[in-house]
Amino acid sequence: MIYVVDDDYDVRTSLRFLLETEGFDVRTFRSGSALLGSSTRHRADCMVVDYKMAEIDGLELVQRLRRLDVSTPIVMITGYPDENIAAKASSAGVRQVLLKPNLEDNLVECVRNAINHRDTAGQP
Repeated sequence: MIYVVDDDYDVRTSLRFLLETEGFDVRTFRSGSALLGSSTRHRADCMVVDYKMAEIDGLELVQRLRRLDVSTPIVMITGYPDENIAAKASSAGVRQVLLKPNLEDNLVECVRNAINHRDTAGQP
């Protein structure tokens, strides 16, 4: 199961379609708060999280998830290229940062790699 967290409905819908077309089961969340309030936040194989969101930005969401012992691999997406985002995301445990709007091939590959790495690392 892949979780997509983005406050933009069109982006959520597009990413869901892309990932489902590649054979993934996908659940979407309209905000970091919606994910944090979910009882299933521990069940994702990988999360795709937008950096720039209204309530809680992607970095804050990742930090909160890690404090809750959610070890799920995370791929962050952003439309704001900035070297600091990549460094901060990496220190928070984000596997990869990808730039919008051209995510298609890179996102699918990153999600697959994150899941494969998680499986070979022996994580639940």
